[in-house]
Amino acid sequence: MHFPTTTGTLESYIVEINRFPLLTPDEEFALAVKFKQHGDMEAAEKLVVSNLRFVVKVAYEYNTYGMKLADIIQEGNIGLMHAVKKFDPDKGYRLISYAVWWIRAYIQNFIIKTWSLVKIGTTQTQRKLFFKLNQARQQLERLAQRNPEFVEIASLLGVKATDIAEMSNRLSQRDVSLDANINDSDDSSSKHIDFLAVEDDNQETVLIKKEELSLVKNYIADAMEKLNEKEKYIIINRVMADEPETLQEIGNRYGITRERARQIESQALKKLALAIPFVGEERKLLTADAGKFSS
Repeated sequence: MHFPTTTGTLESYIVEINRFPLLTPDEEFALAVKFKQHGDMEAAEKLVVSNLRFVVKVAYEYNTYGMKLADIIQEGNIGLMHAVKKFDPDKGYRLISYAVWWIRAYIQNFIIKTWSLVKIGTTQTQRKLFFKLNQARQQLERLAQRNPEFVEIASLLGVKATDIAEMSNRLSQRDVSLDANINDSDDSSSKHIDFLAVEDDNQETVLIKKEELSLVKNYIADAMEKLNEKEKYIIINRVMADEPETLQEIGNRYGITRERARQIESQALKKLALAIPFVGEERKLLTADAGKFSS
């Protein structure tokens, strides 16, 4: 037996599944017994295909969630197949009466998972509100001829008003792909990513900064050669270090006073400022560093 799929057009799929005849209660019971007791896969397949039209009917109830109906039907079909595996013909009810619960469960789970990257139905109350909130709101609107308050909706559904407010906020916001067109009717329109602000420097600025840094390092290396041993030590271990030594520590190392260490530091910074070809404010800032580490 050929098992239909939803990969073609929806119209052709519906035409195809309607060709399978509905089963009488006796036929359904006999097929279910064959599958349950003997594992007859052909019997299971007949049980599935004869009820595919009911999956479509249920799927149409969820056609307002912005998802492809074919995908919803496919999930419902999986639920139907799961129901056939679990179905007990000895219970006395029809397959579809039992299967509709599994069909809805699979469809609802698919919709919730697809709706947002952020989990939206993690509790039983949230799952209930996801599918019942708009329905309850519309029901109250028809009765009262106005927009109902959260408290009124909560009373109708038997939940807290805070739950209504939270779910209303979640349902009002959908994920947006950065690659999606801003104007859905025009495939050549700009995408959302085109208007995403970029705070990083462009490639030209990055290259300029890299070259400037390389020049500065070379200038500093040449300038350091003009310093004596004490001056180099102070620049490396006090001015350039992440955890600079204090003037007292430097004085103890060389057996000099804190004031003398400060004078050597100031003298070394001035030599660097003169040796490095900066101009204007940059040279003033470097020279001013002589007094930055006064402790």
